[in-house]
Amino acid sequence: MNWLLLLHQLPPSPPYFRAKVLRRLNQLGALPIKNSAYLLPATEEATEDMQWIGREIEEGGGEAWLFRTEAIAGLTEDAIRESFRGLRAPEYSEIAESGRVLLQQLREGAGDTNLKAECRKLKRRFDEVRSIDFFEAAGRTETETIMDTMDRLLNSAATPQTKSLLAAEVKGRTWVTRRGIKVDRMASAWLIRRFIDPAAKFSFVDPAIYKQAAHEIRFDMFEGEFTHRGDKCTFEVLLEWSGNAGAGLRALAEVVHDIDLKDRKFQRSEVAGIVPVIDGITLRHNDDARRLEDATALFESLHAHFSKEPE
Repeated sequence: MNWLLLLHQLPPSPPYFRAKVLRRLNQLGALPIKNSAYLLPATEEATEDMQWIGREIEEGGGEAWLFRTEAIAGLTEDAIRESFRGLRAPEYSEIAESGRVLLQQLREGAGDTNLKAECRKLKRRFDEVRSIDFFEAAGRTETETIMDTMDRLLNSAATPQTKSLLAAEVKGRTWVTRRGIKVDRMASAWLIRRFIDPAAKFSFVDPAIYKQAAHEIRFDMFEGEFTHRGDKCTFEVLLEWSGNAGAGLRALAEVVHDIDLKDRKFQRSEVAGIVPVIDGITLRHNDDARRLEDATALFESLHAHFSKEPE
């Protein structure tokens, strides 16, 4: 794997300049390996970010050198990945602890504006941490489950926004969802393009910085037009709204529900075999468009299989 290595020498003054540079490196999720050496996976986005930081350092009177490397002396690939995970794990633990407190308040029926604002604030913090969690740190899955549960509780009490949308109003729109798609977002995107709008375009975004545009429809996102509602996953909500009621789609909705919500509501026996395939897709592709491409073939096959089954 390729890595970006930033070496820098900062001027002694002004003191706030050093704090500014270090804060920016922390925001990018960079791994400090020495006092003046920082590491990131060598992605196109990270390269651009590191180049900007290097330029800021030089403009502030310091020096910066950026290298692309395949190996770091004294550190193995596994050790580097584990060090990155070690940066994020305490952050997930802190977010999860706060999330449990908020969940308890939501379950007790507290739904005032301040509580909702706290939930949104914590969700943004989680999205920020997840965006720089490059190697699935410990606590991510548990924290993600807490955040999803929080979304469902908040949306279960909300007035449905989807009833006012007509089928013709969603044609030709861009459908937006959180990047890093997994089973519910994969299945929902397939359903949208297959049964709602064959010309649908998709955008996979960072929720922490995303601002909705007028032509966009959000799905499986906090306060999205189509998202978890009550005990239904986004796929189920979309299916119900679209009016498609074929046996194949109903069976598929039950499978997606059981995988996504992990509550064994429908106890579909197929789940055990489908989960590894979904996991394999996410492991093979970081790019969401590629994930959706593979997932489309999977859900087409599953739909064909379930459609053949007797009612």
